[in-house]
Amino acid sequence: MTVIFRPQAVEDVVEAVSWYEAQVPGLGEQLIDEILRATRRAQENPELFRIVHRDGNVRRVLTSRFPYRIFFSAVGETLYIHAVLHGARHDRRWTGRL
Repeated sequence: MTVIFRPQAVEDVVEAVSWYEAQVPGLGEQLIDEILRATRRAQENPELFRIVHRDGNVRRVLTSRFPYRIFFSAVGETLYIHAVLHGARHDRRWTGRL
């Protein structure tokens, strides 16, 4: 399954990584690794994750170490990543991206 990070999801990741790197050098890289692990879990079996937004059948996978939620849709053999948000941020931040 191919994974495509939409441009706004890439911006989410860059913003988060920059923040963590400013706190402790190397922590941003660890966040990227965690996001990729969570994305692989979604890629392997997207149906394991519940639908959180019916418009576009958007599902959510959580990261383990960092408090992030990754919102994605599986269409055919492609996994679209719509947003990567900190757990404290409201879902309204990404729903307009659909």
